[in-house]
Amino acid sequence: MLKNWVVVPTCLPLVLRRCHACASERFRASGKFRVNANHKLIDAWLLALCTACGETAKLTVLERMNVRSVRPELLDRLHDNDPGLTAELLQDPVVRRRNRIALDWDNAWRLDTGGSDHLDREVIDVSVRCAARIPVRPVRLIAEGCGLSRAEVERLITEGKLVSAVRLSGKLSGDFTFTLKR
Repeated sequence: MLKNWVVVPTCLPLVLRRCHACASERFRASGKFRVNANHKLIDAWLLALCTACGETAKLTVLERMNVRSVRPELLDRLHDNDPGLTAELLQDPVVRRRNRIALDWDNAWRLDTGGSDHLDREVIDVSVRCAARIPVRPVRLIAEGCGLSRAEVERLITEGKLVSAVRLSGKLSGDFTFTLKR
């Protein structure tokens, strides 16, 4: 029987970027946008606050774009400070590359296993789906979902009792499946 697990974000991740005021490396996305228009050109930034000193950093979303080339829905969402847009933009690789930032997902997600009725079975087939592109260690997910230690999960992998089509060591940010044989 196939079980479905979901990795769900619980809050916005921290933004990893050096603060020019205090040299801290963590910012919290405020969920607010600043939009500035100069004649036919528009700029938009996502504001982030330093977790140590509270200094504001601007993450570029739009830069010197013609106003007519920006979708009206996007402009409305920017003006309304849409929290969903904040989450989308932090996930956008173009925005992250343009601003030279990375995301810290520690304590910003949870695993929803749908209950623990599957733990007593001999063979467990599990499909893990990520609701957002959250980089997680599959060994940690499996340990948490099955109530095992990480060392025991590693041992099951080496014994061939835990198999998957993807490499379970390292980090993954996409969906995967695995089979656990006890």
